[in-house]
Amino acid sequence: MKNQEENWLLEEKYNGKKTDSFFADVASLRNGTPLAYLIGSIPFLDCTIYLDSHPLIPRTETEYWTEKAITEIQKVENPKVLDLCAGSGAIGVAAAKAAPEAHVDFAEIDSTHLSTIERNIKENLSSRQGLALAQKCKIIESNLFTPSSRQGLELGKYDFILTNPPYIDPAVDRAETSVKMHEPHLALYGGVAGMECIARIITDAPAHLAPGGQLWVEHEPEQVSAIAACATANGFTCVIHNDQYNTPRYSVLTHTVAK
Repeated sequence: MKNQEENWLLEEKYNGKKTDSFFADVASLRNGTPLAYLIGSIPFLDCTIYLDSHPLIPRTETEYWTEKAITEIQKVENPKVLDLCAGSGAIGVAAAKAAPEAHVDFAEIDSTHLSTIERNIKENLSSRQGLALAQKCKIIESNLFTPSSRQGLELGKYDFILTNPPYIDPAVDRAETSVKMHEPHLALYGGVAGMECIARIITDAPAHLAPGGQLWVEHEPEQVSAIAACATANGFTCVIHNDQYNTPRYSVLTHTVAK
């Protein structure tokens, strides 16, 4: 696998030229630095997602359900979308590119990632049409649904809230060593049973969803029952979906009644 990754690094970043910098990167790769960080970007649906601030690296499982969500977003006229726990902004950027009429907000707690989100908006929505799209995107420093007072920005009501929150249960922790060493723990670990952030999101989301709005949540398969119970308690219907590997990986919660 490392040889294959070294070949990708050589071709993607160095155009086949084995420079001193290439060999330095190979050493970093062999020490566990993720390939995507060394290359500096990763493909995500129809986008190139830059990783300047080393946010969580988008996974193919997230790409899978984001594409499903985009199909639903495209059915709504002038939809309002929130990418919650945005990280690199991959989910929201892909939605904005695929649904030009959408207004997409990005909420992220770690201020170091805000400039990365901004770059990904500009790089992926840079055509004449994209310039108008970029004006429909708002980046908010926010602890889930609580914005930082520094920006003076507010979260509104949305037709779709899409989130890949911290959900790893520290007691189970399937994360690979390189992930633990190099990717942000703030974006990985979700507290007791991995459910602390998810439960807060489900509890608070009704105040930020339009009637009939949808909350899409990525999670671990072990969290299915707890998510379904929390959804019911907060006025949602909940449908669990498998990812491309036939693992229960994401849930779609539809806002049916006021909490």
